Formats: sequence, structure tokens, C-alpha cells
Amino acid sequence: MEGDISVESHTEGLTCLSRECKPLEDVTNGHSNHKPVTNGLPISHRVKEQTNGNASLRCLPISALKQNGLLQTLAAGGEPMVAEESSELEKAREEWEAVESIQPAATEESAPTPLISFNEALQYFQTTDLGELLRNIQPTVRRTGLAAITHFFFGPPRLHRELLEERDLVFAIAQCSLDNSQAVHMRVLQTIYKRLVGGRLDCARYGNHWENIGFQGTDPATDLRGTGFLGLMHTLYFVMDPETLPLARDIYKLSQHPTQNFPFSVMSINMTRIALQVLREEALSKECNRRQQVVGVLNEFYVATYLHLYQLWKTQQKTISDSGYVLKEVELFAKKNPKQMMRRLEVFLKEQRSGAGPRGASPDPQGHQGSPSLGGARPGSGSGSGQGSKEKQMHFTGVCELPPDMEGEARLI
Repeated sequence: MEGDISVESHTEGLTCLSRECKPLEDVTNGHSNHKPVTNGLPISHRVKEQTNGNASLRCLPISALKQNGLLQTLAAGGEPMVAEESSELEKAREEWEAVESIQPAATEESAPTPLISFNEALQYFQTTDLGELLRNIQPTVRRTGLAAITHFFFGPPRLHRELLEERDLVFAIAQCSLDNSQAVHMRVLQTIYKRLVGGRLDCARYGNHWENIGFQGTDPATDLRGTGFLGLMHTLYFVMDPETLPLARDIYKLSQHPTQNFPFSVMSINMTRIALQVLREEALSKECNRRQQVVGVLNEFYVATYLHLYQLWKTQQKTISDSGYVLKEVELFAKKNPKQMMRRLEVFLKEQRSGAGPRGASPDPQGHQGSPSLGGARPGSGSGSGQGSKEKQMHFTGVCELPPDMEGEARLI
């Protein structure tokens, strides 16, 4: 374009297109040159005059179109008529046509990730090569010297040989990390979230919404370092089993309490850690041998451990500041009384199936009428008889009722 135009003069020319053109007389070597101008801007010789008599259009420079864009020129009130379509207009038309051809993407609501059952997720690990992980597991406690001799003669029975492979699979899963590229891993994560919050749509892989179900940050994977993917598998079992789902939601509801709140998922991972340690110490071997399975026994023991913590937390009005002491007590009691833990869960679920309120859980301090798994009457209320109070004591072992051999360990006050 001939004759570069400064920004100030060019802007001034665009805002005053309706003014009449004034001649500008430049004297060069004694010769006078008359050029039509608009506020000091010479008009290019390539602009043809309009026949409709509009002065502002006759004074519109081509440079205004090219330097300021077609839309700016039109907004200023001009409708220039150029010899050929500008390249900017052609480009804009192509972009608009491209926009019109874009197809709407499928939304999460139209295609949510399907839920996954515990058995389907377990089958995935059973058919996956976990050889590298199996080489790094420690399925039993290594004992030496007198401890080894004492455990051999007086300890729990050894796990049957035919169950060793299933036990090793459990510890291999506990070594497996969360993998974003594995569809099964992502389905497990989405299923847990949906079942707890009662949602139907998928949620983002990262975000603050994971804190709503008790993870410590925006990425659940960072909380799985202690138990690996087994921590998610146990939570999946908890929320997908029809018998345990009401209990899972009751515990989740308590975790959202204004004063008794705690991180549900982090606490669940701690229950998995305790269950793994009890299995490693062979305290579950007798029950596994009796039922000829390891995964099923471990799943139920995990739920029983969480039930014990839930009853303790709820009845004794524990808060997050008590969590360290409570976890130590739950772990110690679980190691010493695995059979009693399993029995209490069995009674709890049986009462839930029959519709009777399970014993050992007091109502919400806010007076909330929970699901049948919360049940029970408030201590000292008129609805509970002396017989009912005695039954509660029989089926719930509080911290003060722990056996004498627990002296020296962390105690709740």
C-alpha cells in the first residue's frame, strides 16, 4: 500500500467519515498538488467514486479497510465498494462455513461410563500379567529366631497350598498403581464416585470433587501409595454389594457431619491397610481355609473393620483430631479379634436383612432418621428398654472393653 499512515491520523479518519472532503495543497518545487483528503488522509487513486452521491464513501481510503479491518470500517458508518473482495472477508467467510460444519460432540449425559462390578474388575486382574509385581510382594511376616519357633508351634494355621496363588494376587493388586490408560481403572474410580454421591454423570479425572468423597486432593492416585489399587477394589466391593451399600452410605453420611466429619476414602484406605496386615500376619488363614477363598474373606474383613470404626466413631462422638488414636485401636483390636469382627458383621447384615435396627450404633447427634443400618435408640431415651441396652453391650465392644493384654498400646480417653 502506498503511503504509510500513522495510527493517530488513521483513527481520526475512521471516526469522522461523514465530514466533507477538504482539499490539501502541497507545494513541491513550486507546483501545487490538490488531493482529496479526509481529515488529513489522502485518498488512494484506486478508489472509484460512487454514483449515489455519498461523500463519506467517496472519501473512504482502501488503507482503512486493510489496516483496520472490514468490521471496523462498517462500524464507523461506511459501506465501501472495493474492486475486489478483501482477503480478510474471504477468510472470515471460510471460517464461518467451517464453524457451521462442526458437529456437536457427545455429552457425558448421553454416554456415561458404565458401572463396573467387583467381579469384573477382579477378573481383569486375574487375566493381566502381574509377574513383575508378584516378584516384589511380601505375603507373610518374616520371623526369625524365637519368634519364628513360637509362631510355628503356637501361631495360627498356615494357609492351604491351593490358596497361595489367590493370596499372592491380592498382594500384587496392592502393588498396582492407578493407570489413566486402563479403562477398567477409570471405570472403578467413576463407579465409586457415582455410588457414593448417587450421581449418574461422569466426573473429571482431576478436580476438587474427589475431596467430596474423602480423598485428600484433586488426584485420588496420590492417596493409594500405601495399598495400591486394592484400596479402590475394597471400596468398589463396599459400594457395589447390595448388602453393604447401605452401610457404606451411612458411613459416608457420617463423614460429612459438621463436627464428626472425616475423609471417607482415606479412612477406607486405612481399613484396607489394616486388613492387608492381618492377612500378612496369617490371622485370617483359618477362616480362609474354612471357606476355601481369600478374596471374599478379605473383603468381608475390610467391611467388618470399617463397621467397627464407624460404630466407635459414632457412639463415642469422635472427631478428626482423634483419628490417629482411633486407627491404632481399631488395628490392634482387628489383629487380636478377627473372628469376633467377622461375627459382628454377620449379625449386623442379618439384622439389616430382617429389617431390625442393628445394635451398636446410636442415632445421628442431629436427630436424623437414617437408614435401617443406623438404627438403635439414643441411650437414655424412653424407646430403649434395659434388655435393649444389654444387647447393645453384647454386640459392640467399646474401647474400654478391650482385653487386658492391650495395656501399653495407644488408648483412647
